[in-house]
Amino acid sequence: MASQDGNTLQDKTLFITGASRGIGKAIALRAARDGANIVIAAKTVEPHPKLPGTIYTAAEEIEAAGGRALPLAVDIRDEAAVRAAVAETVARFGGIDVLVNNASAISLTGTLATPMKRFDLLFAVNVRGTFLCAQAAIPHLRRAANPHILTLAPPLNLHPRWFGGHVAYTISKYGMSMCTLGLSEEFRGDGIAANALWPRTVIATAALAMIGGPGMRPENCQVCRTPELVADAAHVILTRPSRTCTGNFFIAEDVLAEEGVTDLADYASTPGGAQFATDLFVDD
Repeated sequence: MASQDGNTLQDKTLFITGASRGIGKAIALRAARDGANIVIAAKTVEPHPKLPGTIYTAAEEIEAAGGRALPLAVDIRDEAAVRAAVAETVARFGGIDVLVNNASAISLTGTLATPMKRFDLLFAVNVRGTFLCAQAAIPHLRRAANPHILTLAPPLNLHPRWFGGHVAYTISKYGMSMCTLGLSEEFRGDGIAANALWPRTVIATAALAMIGGPGMRPENCQVCRTPELVADAAHVILTRPSRTCTGNFFIAEDVLAEEGVTDLADYASTPGGAQFATDLFVDD
């Protein structure tokens, strides 16, 4: 989707966690088409046996799309690594305009099937990592002209159905959502926008295929839409004035509809798809 009314991320610097693949990479590539600076803050430096892409292959794609890429090996559980990556970003590009908290761990397991090691991972990545990246970036965002924090987190839907099957994962994702709400209020006076973004329909990614099986692979997921849907919605949000666009739990499809994009056929993961699965945390 093209920029509306000339809105662009040209020359803006985006620090995107988990941008080596999936939704994070799609957001990076959309910004790259504007001529943005993209920091790929992710763990994958060597090819994963089951997941495509590394920070270096993502950087090549970003450069080919028209952006400037800085691939940095970062585990967002590591405070020193996050702070070093932020410092290197500022040294290379002169500041940070946008933080995208995309990196996330998932485990759709019940209480008795969730080892504490997995529980700790969920909270270290989803909650602590989101908080840490924001804490490290905010001093630089304060100096930006239109600063945004965008977190891939769901609306706070407290219906018990979203807790019963995977309580650990749910409360870790809602931790990201509550972090967004708190940051929006705390830094409203600084003009730093903090918003959450979530798709209404399931998005086809390689990570989803790992937990959903062959039918959820991007190339043959008939009930999924593509990461580009979320990326285009993110672009709309990140080009809005930060002082008047904060504290929202955006649904990607609704953001696009506000821009006049109601025909989503091009976002179908497989051509001709019409019956899409509703994503977690979104009521039918």
